[in-house]
Order: sequence, then structure tokens, then C-alpha cells
Amino acid sequence: MALANRSLVTIDDLSNGEIEALFSLADEMSDSMNEQFGVCHGKVMASLFFEPSTRTRLSFETAMNRLGGRVISAVDVKATSLAKGESIADMARVVGSYADIIVIRHPWEGAAKVVADYAGVPVINAGDGGHEHPTQTLCDLYTIKKERQTIKGLKIALWGDLKYGRATHSLTYALARFGATILLRPGPRLELPAHVIRKLTTEYGGELIRSEALDQAVKGGLFPLDAIYITPSSPHQLAMMPDVSIQVELKTGVDALYVTRLQTERISAKAKRQGLKEHYPVVDKKLLKGKEFKRTLVMHPLPRIDELAYEVDADPRSMYFKQAERGVPIRMALIAFLLGAKEISVPKEGDYFILKIDYPVYRREFGVRCSNPKCVTTQKGEIKYIKPEFKIVNTKPLTLRCAYCEHEIHPQYIASSEWHDGTLDNKKYHSADSHWTRKIKPENLIIFDSQTEAEAHGFKPSHYARVGH
Repeated sequence: MALANRSLVTIDDLSNGEIEALFSLADEMSDSMNEQFGVCHGKVMASLFFEPSTRTRLSFETAMNRLGGRVISAVDVKATSLAKGESIADMARVVGSYADIIVIRHPWEGAAKVVADYAGVPVINAGDGGHEHPTQTLCDLYTIKKERQTIKGLKIALWGDLKYGRATHSLTYALARFGATILLRPGPRLELPAHVIRKLTTEYGGELIRSEALDQAVKGGLFPLDAIYITPSSPHQLAMMPDVSIQVELKTGVDALYVTRLQTERISAKAKRQGLKEHYPVVDKKLLKGKEFKRTLVMHPLPRIDELAYEVDADPRSMYFKQAERGVPIRMALIAFLLGAKEISVPKEGDYFILKIDYPVYRREFGVRCSNPKCVTTQKGEIKYIKPEFKIVNTKPLTLRCAYCEHEIHPQYIASSEWHDGTLDNKKYHSADSHWTRKIKPENLIIFDSQTEAEAHGFKPSHYARVGH
């Protein structure tokens, strides 16, 4: 499948085969960097960074310059018309008429999708709030592949802020798809979000074993684990007998330790006061002396604060500066592919651990909205044109996944647009826990997040409107 004229908003916008093809081109470009000038001659890249960035922004701009293209940029919301109240959609339309490709970083989750929907040119997500950071994941996977030649079967530990760290969200999905075993070591109250865990366990076909089943397996050994995600490629007995087989599995060591900083810009003042910083786990020489880390790659998306000691820099296992360096050829390859400046030869997919679930899509302008305060769909000025859109990922309990930020909500009430028998007397709403949630066809389903909302649209409570019916 051609990559030309497509956008990269989430890591799942690329197949495993396409990622492998990007790696091959990145290798080729790394070996002949001076010969790449002219690949994107005459092309213009808009670099829109509305959050602070050093590596991502400069590596993208360096990549375009090395390809012979030009860069236009905006790096401060206050210096753009967004500060005057312009919508992201209008900005996207305008910038899309100036540039051939757009790279955007924005604090609102789902903002990159909005730009991709309206720009009319390829859009690359360089980080949208705490949602995803797919090009960082490409750099991470590329580094692991270069150092270990494969990803399948490796044990990768994700360390630190797994709740707000967008880089870990994208990486988690990709590692699961490529068949890695994922060891989760979050900071206190910084576990993977529920919607990330749901995708792992329902769409990537693996199993998540939580800490209760790991006590004996890791006692006196590896650092405290919260959970282990096991892909379908792992031996069956690993999932069947976690206490025994995980202990055996971990004795061979951890292949990579992916460290992340506490995302202080995304946590509330209350959370900061609860001591998240004081109890945040640290990687240093002492930890790395453990036998489990003898051959471990120490990785970090950077910037680091206090979670990764400077003394590790001289250790040959440290990979974080290599990760940053490899961001240029990876982003060169991506830009060239999306602009159609290079042809792509996608290798055979092989094992591709993702279940293509065709979830029903729910779209209505009333009744329910995303509850994530950082979602683009909840922002003043954007709600006037962005229609709420969700995937119905479960009906028992009713669970909607926002199409923009992927957070999940559990609405309380539902109704039917057919009113069951077509009479106003039966224009009633029901509890989302009732059998009506599964009986009403998705195209006729109306969902409300409150009784007040249901009654404001002329619906009356049925005897199924009480929770538990």
C-alpha cells in the first residue's frame, strides 16, 4: 500500500511492513546522507510546534533541509491567529494551502487528527498532549532493531510515567504488534490508562498479567513490576503458569529498559502535591548492576530530569543519544514516503499481532461528549465544528472510545431514534445497563450522559432507566 499523501496521526496508521520499509530507507539514507539533497526539492514543510520541543522539532527540520526541501514554521501559539480565537480547522486549511506537508505538536489530545482532517496535505503528529507520539516510536523501534536485529520475543521494560507519557502509549502498541513481551514498571499512580490496556488486550490479542500473579515470580529479583503484557507469539505456558514460567523467562534478562520522565506539564497541582515526584523511580548504576540488566539497552525519549542518572551516560548500554541521532534518517524516510518522493516496497507482513475489529461508530451532535478535559473536542472554539465521534468498543458495560483522543467513557443512558414502536408515548430512555443497549441497532442508538440531557431532548424515563435493569 502506498504511503504517499497519507497522514501519520497514530502509530497504527502504519502497518508492520510499512514500518520495516521505513527502516530500510532510513538505513539507505544514513549511508549516503549527502546524496539525499534534492529528494524533496521544491517541497515545503510547515513545522507547527505549539509545545516546547528540541529534538523532535530540530530533527524534522534537519530532515527536510537534508532532503533539499524548505521549512516554514510557527512555534508560539501567541504569535499565531489561534491566539485570536481562530479554529484549528481553519488554521489547517490555510497552512495546507502554503505547504506540501505539515508536522504539528499541540497540547490538545486529538489536535493532530483535526489538522489531518482539514489540511488537504499529509500531516505528521509530533505529539498531541498525552495521546501519542508515533515518530518517537519509530525512532525507538529503529534503535532496538539496529541493536538487537529483531523485536519479536524481546522483553522490553517501560519505566516511569506510563499514564501521561505519549511516547510510551505509541511504543506500547507497536511493541505488542511486533511480538515483544512488555514489562510495566510505572511510578506511583502513573499506570497505563484504561483505554491503552483495553487496546492491548482486545486488539493485539495478548494477555495482561497483573502484579497479584507476579509476586512469587519477581520476589527478590527484578524491580517491582505492575504487570506483564504477553503477546500471542509467546509460549502458551508463559500465560498459563505465570508464577513459574515468568520467573524462568526473566532469568534471561531484560533486553531494553525504556525510561520516561514525569510529565509535570500534564498533571494537576493536586497530583504534584501527592508526592509523585518524591517517589518517582530512578535508574542509576546501582540498579543496572542487577544480573537482569547485564545486556539491557537503556533508552529514553528525552528530555530527562532526575529519573535517569548522568552516571549512566558513559555506560555502553545507554542508547538515548543514539535514539535522538537516529531521528533524522527516520524522519527523512517518513517525509520522503509521505510526499511520494521515494517509492516504497513493503515486505511481507509475517506475524502481525493486531485484530482488525470493525467497531460500530457513533456520531451525534448531542447527548454525549468526550469527558477528557484535554481532548480537542471539548475545547471552546472547537466544539462549534467538531462533531463528537466514538467507537462503540463494548456494550456490557457500554463503553465509547473517543475517535480523537481515544479516552473511554461509560454513558449512563440510551434511547432509540425509532422510539421502539414509532409513537411519542414510547419516546423513552433506558439505563445503559439494560438489555436495550444490545437490542437497539447501532444506527438507531442515542446515547446520553445524564438524565437531564435525555429529558432535554424530549425523552421520558422508562422502568429500565434505573441502573441495574
